[in-house]
Amino acid sequence: MSTRDLLVEIGTEELPPKSLKKLSEAFTAGVKSGLDASELTFTDIKSFASPRRLAVVVSDLSESQPDKNVERRGPALQAAYGEDGCPTKAALGFASSCGVKVEELDKLETNKGSWLVFRSEQKGQATADLIPNIVADSLDKLPIPKRMRWGDLDSQFVRPVHWAVLLFGDSVIDAEILSVKTGRETYGHRFHSPDAITIPAAAEYEVLLESNGKVVADFYRRKQTVKAQIEQAAIKLNGKAVINEALLEEVTSMVEWPSAVAGNFEQRFLDVPQEALISTMSTNQKYFHLLDDKGRLMPHFITVSNIESKNPTMVQEGNERVIRPRFADAEFFWNQDRKSRLDAHLESLKSVVFQKKLGTVYDKTRRVMQLAGFIAKQLNGNESEAIRAAELCKCDLMTEMVGEFPNLQGVMGRYYAQHDKESADVAIALDDYYRPRFAGDKLPENLVSQSVALADRIDTLVGIFAIGQIPTGDKDPYALRRAALGVLRILIEKNLDLDLRELLQHSAHSFEKSIDSNSAIEPVNEFILDRLKAYYKDKSIRPDVLDAVISIKPSRPCDIDARIQAVTTFRDLAEAESLAAANKRIGNILKKVESSLPDQVDATVFVEAEEIALFDELSKLAAAVSPLLKSGQYSEALTQLAGLRSPIDNFFDKVMVMADDMKLRNNRIALLNQLHSLFMQVADISRLQG
Repeated sequence: MSTRDLLVEIGTEELPPKSLKKLSEAFTAGVKSGLDASELTFTDIKSFASPRRLAVVVSDLSESQPDKNVERRGPALQAAYGEDGCPTKAALGFASSCGVKVEELDKLETNKGSWLVFRSEQKGQATADLIPNIVADSLDKLPIPKRMRWGDLDSQFVRPVHWAVLLFGDSVIDAEILSVKTGRETYGHRFHSPDAITIPAAAEYEVLLESNGKVVADFYRRKQTVKAQIEQAAIKLNGKAVINEALLEEVTSMVEWPSAVAGNFEQRFLDVPQEALISTMSTNQKYFHLLDDKGRLMPHFITVSNIESKNPTMVQEGNERVIRPRFADAEFFWNQDRKSRLDAHLESLKSVVFQKKLGTVYDKTRRVMQLAGFIAKQLNGNESEAIRAAELCKCDLMTEMVGEFPNLQGVMGRYYAQHDKESADVAIALDDYYRPRFAGDKLPENLVSQSVALADRIDTLVGIFAIGQIPTGDKDPYALRRAALGVLRILIEKNLDLDLRELLQHSAHSFEKSIDSNSAIEPVNEFILDRLKAYYKDKSIRPDVLDAVISIKPSRPCDIDARIQAVTTFRDLAEAESLAAANKRIGNILKKVESSLPDQVDATVFVEAEEIALFDELSKLAAAVSPLLKSGQYSEALTQLAGLRSPIDNFFDKVMVMADDMKLRNNRIALLNQLHSLFMQVADISRLQG
């Protein structure tokens, strides 16, 4: 089959830098999906993306769909012909709908009967006829939160569209895309090559755009170019550029012809906390900062220009002029904030509403202080330092620096606490308690930080649930899911032996009486524990293992984790499947007992050797595993309990539990109840799947 290359390019005004890569990948995926659905074959598909374009090149695309053999079944032969052998109305109607005469129809014989059938060959559609709809569908499905109109046109897109290229080999596919007539003319760099560029054939697109248009259209190649230029510029300054991946991709999305330029700033600005300087450089100006060989911030930056200037010094000086007043502002805020102590801002927290029904940030601070102190005491930590850290943890929100740079909350709290001579753990906690800020983030390190981190999140969870603003669907304005997962991670990964329900109860008691906070305890507990599904899924723990542990309702997350690790190890044992099945059988038997379950076993009542053997082995193992269970050594306990497999199997093979003799029956039920209770001290292993 003949093939040609296909080029699709949508030329726009500057696309949102943070969305460019995502839009490009989605567009390419949409085109590929459309080609696959149309049964059009190709050897490769490549995406291109720059600030002013989304493009796709498909290599060796078939010129048409394959022809198909179509078979359409009609009426059964019995209904197709009358007793006189003439076609019935059913046969005539079917033939007419197929555009043929009855005698041109075939017969289909199967073991279920015979039918009239129409067979034909359906010619595949030309690719050029299919492409416009495939492109339109792909554009419609792009992840664009808010589309815009431009001019008096009805079309909507993320940015106004100025040109569209649709080339199949060397031929233009005539169509209209987003109100723009397709052609073979593209446009290069806005300044270096503003005139139209004619593309002779799809395969020449990338090379021609770069050589004539000064545009590196391949996003990933452009990204590597940007990175290499930044690293080279840093070497010339005897430093190392800190290249954040997100910033690198954003900068790559802002340039078509990258040119790295280094700049400098005054040494005195390095007296300002480096996080403020870095935030200004990366967030506001999209600059990359440099570190020396000792990891200290250097008075230089690297920016990536979208033009190759004949006078790069002017570009450098222009960027230096822009950054200087921002640094001067940060310097001013730093000096002003240190004129008063951090705790001087406590009073002003009374004027900031946390949540209308839950009071001010000051009210929340008082609640967090109580809970943080309680947590620290439970962990044998420094209660007074936890209370002090909780008291100060929101104060930096009222500083000039955080007012200008909101992303520095916590960071500046740490600096100001250090300046005020607060203890090291308190100062660290003011920044550390925000962790984890995102999935995979580090956790707070010391007990003071952990106490405040837990208290702040739990207070929010209990309070928001108490006023009925429970997350639904994708709506979670208070980030309660993230808060719940943070609580679990801290408790589990820092091995904090705390009772979650007890923490929730203590938190609930700190709210005003007008808030029915006690009603939130169980829902919040369930909400937090429900996050374990996602947490353990990421760790490749099987759902049935989690179910086996959660079903017995342990209340300490670090204890839950110990049980899960033990059950995961246990289910790999040869005895696991048999013991799980036996426990399920035991559970079913115990459910059928109408009266209260007997738990006292009288060894003198047994008559069968197998029940005596099981009782003896159970008694011996119960004594051995009891201290293991008390100390949380669940894996060791389950490993020893695996030794019950043979006695249990023999018991069920030879012994009738529901004997007619009630005394004997109750004694056997008591034996099974003891056995079941022993396993249930770790998990309900009957829930394990094979």
